[in-house]
Amino acid sequence: MLYTWNIENIIKETLEELNLDINFEFDNNLKAPMSFNISTNTIKFNYLQINGYKAKINNKIRETDENFVKLILFHEVGYYLDFKKNKHDLRILMYGGEDEKKILMRQIEKNAWVFGRTVVPEYLLQAYDKMRELDGMFLSNR
Repeated sequence: MLYTWNIENIIKETLEELNLDINFEFDNNLKAPMSFNISTNTIKFNYLQINGYKAKINNKIRETDENFVKLILFHEVGYYLDFKKNKHDLRILMYGGEDEKKILMRQIEKNAWVFGRTVVPEYLLQAYDKMRELDGMFLSNR
């Protein structure tokens, strides 16, 4: 089982290796394993959600605990990189129609996976791609 301090160390070391100035913190109310907040430049994580996600898909990915956390983190870094490069009109999420919201959310999600992949080390690319595929299956089943 991954604990908060393990995850914090993995995130801290990985962000330092990538030379990215992103804050991070634990949030036990988070409904996802990790989440990036553009307003606060913060990655939040919930260790219980991470462990639950790992239990769901680890038999298909089979990575170490450290690499598993990194794979999730790379996706969140993808959001950061996307927002640095693209200035999405986030007002759509508050005031737009349902179709507009869905289109924007799909684009942001796609971009996060693509930009996140640019920071994934070669030895984890196959696992990252598999995680993206599995994540897409989970989203389509909701």
